[in-house]
Amino acid sequence: MDTSNPAVLVNAELLRMYVGRKVRTVVQVIQSDGEITTGKSTDERQLIIKGLPDVSPMSHVEVIGIAESEQSIRAEIWTNFGHTFDTQSYNQLCQLANGEFIGLFM
Repeated sequence: MDTSNPAVLVNAELLRMYVGRKVRTVVQVIQSDGEITTGKSTDERQLIIKGLPDVSPMSHVEVIGIAESEQSIRAEIWTNFGHTFDTQSYNQLCQLANGEFIGLFM
């Protein structure tokens, strides 16, 4: 396991702090064409994911990649979590990982 460049847990609100860095997030797919995927972040904001394969709408997908802008990520690794996922808990985890418990996640 390579720990030299960890992926920061983010939601759409936190993504702006990590442009150019490796990030990890979960989105619910709204639309996907095999190149660009539009997804809803766990904080209900829209994100653009580039480089995902065609994913069925409403699926939750974990994406690890480089934050290209405040609203887009270039995917390197992805995992389809299916249609049921606890977005509220993940969103709270993002807040903790970038706040009070940042030392545990970086």
